[in-house]
Amino acid sequence: MDDESTPGRKAANGEDSIYWDKSKGRFIGAVSLGYTPAGKRHRPKVSGKTKTEVRRKLRELRKELEQGAKAPAHHTVKQAVETWLAQGLKGRAPKSLETYRYLAATHIYPSLGAAKVRLLEADTLDEWLDEKAEVLATSSLRLLLSVLRRSIAHAQRRGRATRNVAELVAVPEGRPGRPSKSLTLEQATALLSAQEGKWIHVYVVVSLLVGTRPEETRPLTWAHVHIAPNDGSKPHIDVWRSVRRTGDTKTRKSRRSLAMPKQAVEVLEGHRNRQQAQFKAAGKTWTEQGLVFPSRVGRVMDASSVRINLRSLLKEAGFNNPAEWTTRELRTSFVSLLSDHGVPIEAISRLVGHNGSNTTERVYRKQIRPVITEGAEAMDEIFSRGHDGDAEAP
Repeated sequence: MDDESTPGRKAANGEDSIYWDKSKGRFIGAVSLGYTPAGKRHRPKVSGKTKTEVRRKLRELRKELEQGAKAPAHHTVKQAVETWLAQGLKGRAPKSLETYRYLAATHIYPSLGAAKVRLLEADTLDEWLDEKAEVLATSSLRLLLSVLRRSIAHAQRRGRATRNVAELVAVPEGRPGRPSKSLTLEQATALLSAQEGKWIHVYVVVSLLVGTRPEETRPLTWAHVHIAPNDGSKPHIDVWRSVRRTGDTKTRKSRRSLAMPKQAVEVLEGHRNRQQAQFKAAGKTWTEQGLVFPSRVGRVMDASSVRINLRSLLKEAGFNNPAEWTTRELRTSFVSLLSDHGVPIEAISRLVGHNGSNTTERVYRKQIRPVITEGAEAMDEIFSRGHDGDAEAP
């Protein structure tokens, strides 16, 4: 019986070989197929925890390679990815398609695009990923490898590839991602005082004091903003929509009703009055089904437009590096401010609609529903300007 913990004899030329890779902690099996047109040895590989597992995989690989004689010899990685992008993503959101196309054009085509899928080797992909790990975060590397795996799998289903070598490699550790940050109380107070009366100020108030996601705030309609509810509940916002392809919130637990602090109520009421006056002056009919933050052509505001206007507001508020902030950090600031104020994490989880909360109720329109009030009450205490006295300047 072979010793499963040590490598065997060295394989002769033309034979399959099995050896121990100390860096991976696994046995590697290689099939020798001569040389590629570029002069490199063509040695497709498999890996496993034991020699027995590797031998089985080598037998399967040999069968696949025999069948592979029928696969197109010149089908390239770029062709495989382009075909998957055109045929394998039907019904996906345009934003997702844009991301995949960018990753392919920027990181796959320049390095691997001309390579033949049939001759692609795990070592080549390992080297490619290690190179990309110098400039990309781990999450981006995972997405990049996913694009390649799914493209080759799509080619397999259409007889253009016999094996998916991308399944044999692992994602290395990439560069640390951009750390998110939160506003301090002084920064938040300054931001809430900048550009009052403009739509971006209202957007910041809703995001920072109510805690909605950017993709929930941009498609918000007046029908979901209850400034003076008739059912006796507190003024609140129904977070029931997002800019996702289906229009649904991120998760079922993200669908929630959130009470508004007094400052948010006052700011939204003023914003609505100004919007109604603008519609009247333009000879248009204002309706509750309309957007709270419409673009100039009446559609959902583009994320980049919000970001540009936010950074303008940050500059006016005295921030040294406005470009370092994103709209999503208004939400992280909401969480941090509540946590610093002593609000229990379980309550915060409910407010932001995280899946970790087991107490978030699913709410429906036209019902007398439980409105989550902890956030509004805390924000009234944190930002008491104009109600219980002016807040201290930062």
